[in-house]
Amino acid sequence: MRLFIADDSEILRERLADILSEIEGVEIIGQGEEPITVIEAVERLLPDLVILDIRMPGGNGILILETLKKMENPPLVIMFTNYPYFQYRKRCLDAGADFFFYKSTEFEKLIDVVRESEEAHRQKKEKVPEVS
Repeated sequence: MRLFIADDSEILRERLADILSEIEGVEIIGQGEEPITVIEAVERLLPDLVILDIRMPGGNGILILETLKKMENPPLVIMFTNYPYFQYRKRCLDAGADFFFYKSTEFEKLIDVVRESEEAHRQKKEKVPEVS
């Protein structure tokens, strides 16, 4: 499963990349911190899953989320934020976020969801017949 990490903290991006790349089948294909470069990279790299922060320099993750969910084959999107407020959660889920986690208390949940998503992705790939 191809994964992209979008967060304004390089330390967090690197930590996530280190931890998540240990999950069998997960490939970290890119990272970004600015909305325009994140959107361009996701459109070019076509990840299966994007981990996305809400607050980013020069824009916000909710607008990125809305853009990504308009793609022909949108990726799964996990919102991963320090701002767990009800209004943000509701707005993100309404905009198409597949999951919404608070960085301070739900780090393990994020890892579990990535692991489960990779398993579902692998099973889906195994069921698709090859075209000869």
